[in-house]
Amino acid sequence: MIFDSNLYLSRWPFRRLPNDETPQLVKKLKQNQISKALAGSFDGLLHKDLRAVNQRLAEECQLSGPGLLIPVGSINMSLPGWEADVVACHEEYHMPGLRLHPNYHGYQLSDSQVQKLFDLAAERGLFIQIAMRMEDDRTQHPLVKVPDVDFKALPGLMKQHPALQVTVLNGLKSLRGANITRLTENPNLTIEIAMLEGVGGIEKLIKQVPYQQILFGSYFPFFYLESSLNKLKESDLGMKIEKQITWENAQKRFLKSERN
Repeated sequence: MIFDSNLYLSRWPFRRLPNDETPQLVKKLKQNQISKALAGSFDGLLHKDLRAVNQRLAEECQLSGPGLLIPVGSINMSLPGWEADVVACHEEYHMPGLRLHPNYHGYQLSDSQVQKLFDLAAERGLFIQIAMRMEDDRTQHPLVKVPDVDFKALPGLMKQHPALQVTVLNGLKSLRGANITRLTENPNLTIEIAMLEGVGGIEKLIKQVPYQQILFGSYFPFFYLESSLNKLKESDLGMKIEKQITWENAQKRFLKSERN
């Protein structure tokens, strides 16, 4: 069994992707032993009506992937009334967590609104996922150039909420060395492997990050699912560590929240 912590439904705004129809996506997941997946929505990047985005996401997960797809709501703190979207995600759509895209929504993690969101998530027992990037800057549309999220403020935010589960998505293209070590000093900060590069990449990552804080993530369908699966084969992890990364770390942190 594999738990995928980084999945998206609906359409990437700038081109069609293979398997971006949910039934085909679910079929591909099942063919590759993915039995749970945290699914956000590409619509959450540029759409303004996030309540409708999150409602569609919850309905699509239930219709096409019940028991497999777990919806994670998009929140845009640059829009008025975002607090009501948090309540709707939790109480109406029964989502266990929230997914943030600060660089697409025009705010910094150091902004006061982020502190308020962390407070709300902690009160409600929701986890938070923060996408560092969605696309290589070399392939971005010339009218939509989006920089990586600056994570300098995140360790301070997490110190104020020691029990809050936070995951960095798509971070391993940019986060290296002291930056990743500082982020993962908090045991409730996890990072997934979708943008990890290099042969034996997970083995090398474990030298910097405890394997208990590493999650399997594919960023499917933007990336080929096989790309992340092959990363498991390229590293000599042993059964215990591989099971932790592919299932147990995510199960421990996210399935408990799913039942709230």
